[in-house]
Amino acid sequence: MAKALPSGRPVRRPLFGALDPDGWTWAGIKAMFWFIVLILALGYIPDRAYYFTVNKTIDIGVLAWSPINLCPAENRGLPCPAPAGAMVPWEAAPTQLTLPEPRTAGAAAQLVTHLLYAGGSGGAAPTTSVFVSEFKDGAFGPWANGPALPEGRAEAGIVVLSGVAYLVGGVGPDGQQPTNTVWSLKADAAGALTTWAPVEGVTLPAARAGAGVVALSDGILVVGGRGPDGKPTTTVWKSTLDPDGVLGAFAEQPALVNAVAETGIALNGDYVWVFGGTDATGASKAVQRGHVGVPQAAEASPSPGASAAPAPQGVLQWAVSDGANLPEARSAAATFAANGTLYVVGGSDGLRPRREMYWAVPDAVGNLTGGWHYLDKIDLPGGIQGGSSVVSGSYAYVIGGSTDSGPSTNAVRANLAPQPPFFQLGIAGLTVPALAIPGEIGQNLGYLAAAGVGTGNFVILCAVAWMYSNKPKVRAWWERRRASRRGRRAAST
Repeated sequence: MAKALPSGRPVRRPLFGALDPDGWTWAGIKAMFWFIVLILALGYIPDRAYYFTVNKTIDIGVLAWSPINLCPAENRGLPCPAPAGAMVPWEAAPTQLTLPEPRTAGAAAQLVTHLLYAGGSGGAAPTTSVFVSEFKDGAFGPWANGPALPEGRAEAGIVVLSGVAYLVGGVGPDGQQPTNTVWSLKADAAGALTTWAPVEGVTLPAARAGAGVVALSDGILVVGGRGPDGKPTTTVWKSTLDPDGVLGAFAEQPALVNAVAETGIALNGDYVWVFGGTDATGASKAVQRGHVGVPQAAEASPSPGASAAPAPQGVLQWAVSDGANLPEARSAAATFAANGTLYVVGGSDGLRPRREMYWAVPDAVGNLTGGWHYLDKIDLPGGIQGGSSVVSGSYAYVIGGSTDSGPSTNAVRANLAPQPPFFQLGIAGLTVPALAIPGEIGQNLGYLAAAGVGTGNFVILCAVAWMYSNKPKVRAWWERRRASRRGRRAAST
């Protein structure tokens, strides 16, 4: 005999009848769903509300690959989004940074709030002049005459270490013979520049000009350069600061693989990079990489009672690889490292000044796995060799140098931080413009936005919970509303 079905609403099986409505599988799916809803409502969405207030853009979801990208006009035609390491195209620096006189082969650096351009040549002999620009109200001011060098220098290296600028080597007043001098300059307690003076008891072991000079965390590294015979060298020297900040004598380091002068140099992480330069045959495209660290013998634990002063760093070894070489030969290029990226700007190919810029992003172990990158949009406005580079904040500057017409007064700059896309539409996400309210006001408004959204979501979740726990009441209320709407429609007809 057939069994009568129970009265009331039929029990529906979820997921097209695949699951038991009272089983553990369906219960687990519902629990996971509400777990994700709680995280989104009380965590992710309030977090997005905060960043929508303070950021220029906000990401919703996981973008992964985005086929639709829109970038701001400030990127000046860069691909969107900008490739890793790319910068906004070079432009003329503010007019106040045009040098008072043409200069090439000078040395530029930022010392506290002072931008220095020391020495160089105007086409005749090396000069003693030092131009100084002050950084104030977020910008550099006009050049003024600063403390003069003790005698003329060009092709010298300059570094800033522990608040002191050091000018190393270079050709002397005759414009021919390299020198072994090391001069220093610092600012006094009021921030005013003092005078250049020889570092007591410290000179290069031999005269050098056109050497690569870079500051390590504990001293100065001098790489290659031309000796008194005019030939490129492989010598590498290191001077270390003592615990009192006094520069010590230069000591020999492992030699370069290839002898070069007029080379570019940059420090990135634990590696010092030497780019191109002039070798025995002319302009070179070879890149030499030095691993910087503490020699193993010095890493050994000190004996009882010995000083605990840290062991000095040095070059552990040099390496070369055809895969790391520049796309073209370059000497006297402006080079620098910023944001984990290496840049080689301008220089000479042995025939004339060039305008191309190449960049590479090394990995953690110093390999250029992606090679050198190039975009014609980021080329210099014109060819420059012998320009000096400075990185200040988010900008890179190339000051002075020689063009096809000779020494120049020009200065160019580029923004190292292209803007990200203000709109992206991806497979699993979206980027949209946000409010970008700056400063403390933006922070406080962001906290209020996050708190407001979180509180609103909490109230909504409480209402949903009440509805689930009172299903008969909610169903009866819904049926009454449906009946009321049907009645109004029948009355209107």
